[in-house]
Amino acid sequence: MPSEKVLQSKQAKVESLTELLKNATACVLVDYKGINVADDTKLRRELREAGVTYMVQKNTLIRFAMHNIGFEQFDDVLQGTTAIAISDQDQTAAARILGEYADKSDGKFSLKGGFVDGEVYDADKVKALAKIPSKDILLAQLVGSLQGPMQKLAATLQALVDKKNEEAA
Repeated sequence: MPSEKVLQSKQAKVESLTELLKNATACVLVDYKGINVADDTKLRRELREAGVTYMVQKNTLIRFAMHNIGFEQFDDVLQGTTAIAISDQDQTAAARILGEYADKSDGKFSLKGGFVDGEVYDADKVKALAKIPSKDILLAQLVGSLQGPMQKLAATLQALVDKKNEEAA
């Protein structure tokens, strides 16, 4: 039986993790076995720059925190080595960064599952989510696609104005 001090420490970790998960827009669970220190440091830096909280926690603590927010579906994947990435702003950042790393790792690092805005995602859905570009890139693509027709319209109108001016002269 664990001592009272150890039990309180674990309960505090679960409460802290529960609060992070309650405020999260997205969460991704990964199996990180086989990752070396240099790659882990690089991965953590990338995630931190994207505003994603990444940590290794015991499966039991993650399970309790997930149950506290109503996600019992992750019990099956909470086995082995597990790290959790939590994003409170960008729905795709954690999946995109971790998915890219998983693709490069030759099976040493794999996506287990996650959730986005309250919807549970299995490993395949998280992999699909990882393929979606970032919000900034999507906005740039939207602006680019809107800019083309506008430029053509402006050029056509300018050609009409030039033609009318030539006829008037």
